[in-house]
Amino acid sequence: MLHKAIDRDSIAAAEQLIRPWIRRTPVVEVDGADLGLNLRNLVLKLELLQHTGSFKTRGAFSNLLSREVPAAGVVAASGGNHGAAVAFAAHKVRVPATIFVPQVASPSKIECIRRYGANLMIVGDSYAEALAASEVWTRQSGALPIHAYNGVETLLGQGTVGMEVEQQAPDLDTLLVAVGGGGLIGGIAAWYRGRIQIIGVEPEAAPTLTHALAVGRPVDAPAGGVAADSLAPKRVGEIAFPITQAFVKGVVLVTDEAIRRAQSTLWDVVRIAAEPGGAAALAALLSKRYEPQSNERVGVVVCGGNTSAVSFGTAAGAA
Repeated sequence: MLHKAIDRDSIAAAEQLIRPWIRRTPVVEVDGADLGLNLRNLVLKLELLQHTGSFKTRGAFSNLLSREVPAAGVVAASGGNHGAAVAFAAHKVRVPATIFVPQVASPSKIECIRRYGANLMIVGDSYAEALAASEVWTRQSGALPIHAYNGVETLLGQGTVGMEVEQQAPDLDTLLVAVGGGGLIGGIAAWYRGRIQIIGVEPEAAPTLTHALAVGRPVDAPAGGVAADSLAPKRVGEIAFPITQAFVKGVVLVTDEAIRRAQSTLWDVVRIAAEPGGAAALAALLSKRYEPQSNERVGVVVCGGNTSAVSFGTAAGAA
C-alpha cells in the first residue's frame, strides 16, 4: 500500500523546509556521441555536488528539521554517504550525532563523517551489521534514529531531487536512478507518479529491488560488489517498495566492470569524479542494459561523488 504521507504536496513542503540548507545541484547536457551512445543529448543531474557529496543530505535535513530531536541527539547507520549527511546536518543544526558504518565504508566517507564531529563507530562487515549495532545504541541512549532509506521524512527529502529535475529538464521521457535501499528512487518516483519513465539500476552483486519485485515484497538479496558501500543494504525498504511497484517502469542490472567503465567515462568526458554508486545509473546506458529509443529524451542521476579515486599531487611544473 502506498504511504499516504509521501506525495507531491508533501515533497514540495519538504523542499521549502530544507531549501536554506541544501544546494540546488545543476544539470548538464552531454552529447550522446561523446559517450558512445546513439541518442541525442543526455541530461546528467549532478547530485554528487550536493553538500557531503551525495543526495543523502536532503533526507538528513528533512528528518532533523521536521522531527523532535532529544538531548541525546541522533543516530544513523550507513555505508558512508547517509552517515556523512546526518553528521553534516547535525553539525549545522547543532545536535549530537552518532554514526555507525561497516568496515567496507570507503576512507573518503569515513573522513567526511569525522570532519563534521560525529561520534563514529565502525562495526561489522556490512551495512546490515552496522544497522543492528545502531539499533542497540538507540535503545540504550534514547537518540533519535534516522534511517538511511526506510523513513517517511527520508523519502520526502530525496523526492526533492525529482522536483528539481522536472524544473530543470521538463522535457525528459526517462530518468535512470541507481537503487540501494530505494529511498532515492522511491522519492523521485513519488514525485513524478508515472508522468515519465523511471528506470532503476542495480549492481548484479546487490539486486535488492530486482529480487523484491520478483516475489512481490522486500526480501534479502546478495549485498556485495564494487558499490557495496552505497548500493548494498541487503533488502529494499518497506516504505519505498510499493512506490516502486506503482511508478517505476523497470529495473536493470549492471556489472561491476560496467560501473567502473562509467566512472572512467564520467571523468574523461565531463571531468566528474563519481563513486561507484554514483556512476551506476550511467553504466546501464553504456553497457546497453537500458537501450533508449532514438528520439527518447533521457536523464541520469549522478547521485554520489565520495571517492578517493582521483589523486591531486604536487604539480610544480604545471602551466
